[in-house]
Amino acid sequence: MGILNRNTAVLFIAQCMFVSGTVLMVTVGGIVGSSLSPTRVLATLPMSLMVVGTAISAVPASLLMQRFGRRTGFVGAALVGIGACQLAILALNQEHFVLFCIAATLIGVTVAFSQQFRFAAAESVPLASVSQAVSFILLGSIGGALLGPELAARSPGWSPDQPFAAAFLGAAGCYALAVVALVMFRARQELGTEEVDDEAPRRLMAIIVLPVVTAAVLGGVVGQGVMTFVMTATPVSMHVVDGHSLADTASVIRAHVIAMYLPSLFSGFLIGWLGARQVMLVGVIALGCTIALGSLGHEFLHYWGALVLLGIGWNFLFVGGTTLLVQSYRPVERYRMQALNDFSVFGASALASLLGGAVLLQFGWDTVLMASALPLVLMLGVLMRIPRTA
Repeated sequence: MGILNRNTAVLFIAQCMFVSGTVLMVTVGGIVGSSLSPTRVLATLPMSLMVVGTAISAVPASLLMQRFGRRTGFVGAALVGIGACQLAILALNQEHFVLFCIAATLIGVTVAFSQQFRFAAAESVPLASVSQAVSFILLGSIGGALLGPELAARSPGWSPDQPFAAAFLGAAGCYALAVVALVMFRARQELGTEEVDDEAPRRLMAIIVLPVVTAAVLGGVVGQGVMTFVMTATPVSMHVVDGHSLADTASVIRAHVIAMYLPSLFSGFLIGWLGARQVMLVGVIALGCTIALGSLGHEFLHYWGALVLLGIGWNFLFVGGTTLLVQSYRPVERYRMQALNDFSVFGASALASLLGGAVLLQFGWDTVLMASALPLVLMLGVLMRIPRTA
């Protein structure tokens, strides 16, 4: 069986639709927050709460799908997304900051479930094809990367009285399309791909201390954490602090999200050729280049180039880390390890999001970049501890 089958096709479509809503909130969350929040320091709170919603839902999402099945969890998350978009429209119309924060948190809940798309795809293909399947699902995000900022940029013309209301209405439609696709998802047993594993599950601590597993989890934690820290601060730094236009800000976010997912065209094959460790090392280097380029200035091209490199670095660390993780646990251990991994990744991401806006507004853009260097040094050290062939 190749990577193209019923499940991966369905998950590809769903990934595109879910990412549209997420990227829309990334694009406008800080901007709306700066206009609705009672104090400037809380401008990025909606964005931060979206990531918090993802972090606190990571473990429940995995356990609920273990209990009720992947399809039920995915469809339920899409319905939550529709409700979140409607709540965001209500918050905008009533100029209610707390309601908008709740809507952003619910979008974060949908992200926790959609992060399981990559594991569901990995379970639908042979072990040798895991990296390609993960890359293929992430590639579906490109449509969302284009659509989300486009909704944000065009929305003021569609709903002049409330500039972003039309954008969230469009995002609700995207989640509705995801529901239609996801009802066609079939469990691994129905596809005949369920592994037979008679071994007892190991204790979590016995798995976590394995160097390869540590590197796998830390790859997601560092990649997602650094990416969220910088990305959260970018729209506010560009539009609110440096005075770049909304169109330019949306353009940078669009380029960043495309750069996050476009490398999936080849990152899975690179992992098969060079190994996950080598690809993750390239990801660390790309994130280091983000810091260097972003520190050169505050012009449009500085932001654009830095955010593109940020996306590429994230992709290599995230796909590499996911591949290492799937190859390191037994089938009977998958839900616990997936829950632990995503809780760690999005817990760190939530903290990074909360700190990103505060560090930017208190200390400036250059400090945001410099603070990202330490996790990269840690990641580099951990990668050096595992075999080159990993």
